[in-house]
Amino acid sequence: MDDTTLAAPFPPATRAQWRALVDGVLKGADFERRLVPRSRDGIRIEPLYEAAPPAVQPARGGGAPAPWRVSQRLDHPDPSEASALALADLEGGADALTIVLAGAPAARGFGLPGPDALEAALAGVMLPLIALRLDAGPAAFEAAPRLVALAKAASPDLGALDIDLGVDPVGMLAAGAAAGTEDRLAALLSDLDAEGFAGRVALADARPFHEAGATEAGELAAVLSSALATLRALEAGGHTLERARDAVAFLLVADADEFMTVAKFRALRRLWARVEEACGLAPKPARIHAETAWRSTTRRDPWVNMLRATSATFSAGLGGADAVTVLPFTAALGLPDAFARRCARTMQHVLIEEANLWRVADPAAGAGGFEALTEGLCEQGWAQFQAIEREGGIVASLRTGALPGRLAALRQARDADLATRRQPITGTSEFPDLHEAPVAVLAPAPAPAPAGAAGGALPSRRLAEPYERLRDAADAILARTGRRPRVFLANLGPLSAFNTRATFARNAFEAGGIEAVTNDGFSDHGAMAEAFRAAGTPLACLCSSDAIYAEAATAAAGALRAAGARRLYLAGRPGPLEPALRAAGVAHDLYAGCDLLGLLAEALGDLD
Repeated sequence: MDDTTLAAPFPPATRAQWRALVDGVLKGADFERRLVPRSRDGIRIEPLYEAAPPAVQPARGGGAPAPWRVSQRLDHPDPSEASALALADLEGGADALTIVLAGAPAARGFGLPGPDALEAALAGVMLPLIALRLDAGPAAFEAAPRLVALAKAASPDLGALDIDLGVDPVGMLAAGAAAGTEDRLAALLSDLDAEGFAGRVALADARPFHEAGATEAGELAAVLSSALATLRALEAGGHTLERARDAVAFLLVADADEFMTVAKFRALRRLWARVEEACGLAPKPARIHAETAWRSTTRRDPWVNMLRATSATFSAGLGGADAVTVLPFTAALGLPDAFARRCARTMQHVLIEEANLWRVADPAAGAGGFEALTEGLCEQGWAQFQAIEREGGIVASLRTGALPGRLAALRQARDADLATRRQPITGTSEFPDLHEAPVAVLAPAPAPAPAGAAGGALPSRRLAEPYERLRDAADAILARTGRRPRVFLANLGPLSAFNTRATFARNAFEAGGIEAVTNDGFSDHGAMAEAFRAAGTPLACLCSSDAIYAEAATAAAGALRAAGARRLYLAGRPGPLEPALRAAGVAHDLYAGCDLLGLLAEALGDLD
């Protein structure tokens, strides 16, 4: 008799038992192909991880648990308005400001008008109580001394202030600026040291590379090589290697992929410690800033940006970021108003104060998935870093086009995944809303630059842009004709037969701004043809099950063609019916994995 009680512990499950159960469900399908995807860096992502012994992990602030800084952008073109918004942010709980000047890549067409505006924009701000990060782009060499002078006027102990001046020579080169800023950086550091400044002058910024298509490991490789180039330039300019190291901060992009973002921030601390040791330096805690991903923001259904930014902020916080700047959810549409800014900071307050994410120094320690991904990014990031260094360093790699060429290949691969929705964008390519309510901004965003990059600069692209262009084209048709582009869904048979594919087709067409005219289904082709004519569109899409397609699709297509349909689609794959359907006029197939961008562009071209 088995006397095991309900309270007794269950015997531990083994991986072999789990694998046997999984193999039973797979029924002979390949385990690796079905359940082990790989990241764009080739890192295996297992379906199940066992607990792992925690590796030595440098932590935020040197090890003791501490909250990250909540940083808000100071980017209104009117300095007095910028000051009012900043004071509201600080009174609302932010404890850091990111000062963005016009002309910086991150300004997105806005920003303070120049270094002369700093004093007015920071009026009333108690600089000794907060952290500052300057994001000035090519104006950094003029703006940095101005900001330090303001800080010195506010506090005689300049060395005690928390200031990052954000001078990024590599980023300037990536944005198309001329070379030769390294000497200016060394001279600037000398001048500021003479003033008693002890903060960080230089920034190794991952944003130019992330926005140009870099993977997580590629982003790590780029910032490591950028930081190493800065160390070399400062040492050549007469600074000790230790002072050069202390003058460098990092900025990583926080994306919505929780696991990879946490692993990326953890990996940077390990990799930088390895660089420090190779330079003969005792590792110190790196200053790592995080900014939510511009690449992932959308103009359509912008409320979803809040979800993406929340996941990104959560991940950056767990990964050990020292300060996080959240792009407001309307940033892609224009200059964010006070409400959008409030949402950006409140999101962080909830994670810090209510979720208490900061109370554990390294929450991912010992978690098998996070440890494996962190180690995988360390390996891949270091290998790609070495590749850049073999090319002569990041400056040489940018000049010769080696790194831009690799990024272009990555963009091409990602573009294919976006077109086929293997990489979906919620609210844009998946579950679009043609009737979304407009959101308020203080000023609309300037017209986007033409595709490509001028002067050898790395391009800055948002993933949603191709679909947004289609939506804009559809809106232009609506504005010109008074009627939105439409497609008639020719639903065949009962609801149970057509509903799945009709829903799929509706989402697909509406991703391009084409409204789907749906119905309760037809068994009579004459009634279907009459409904099609009433819809007033030359586009029609057959939607039903494979069984009903075999019985009625060819005849239905003929009835639609006779009723005036110029472009006929089939929701699904035609299979053995393809010759008959092609003969009946069904020339386009709409299925998971098809080139949706191309299909929608052709449809809109037929309607324009």
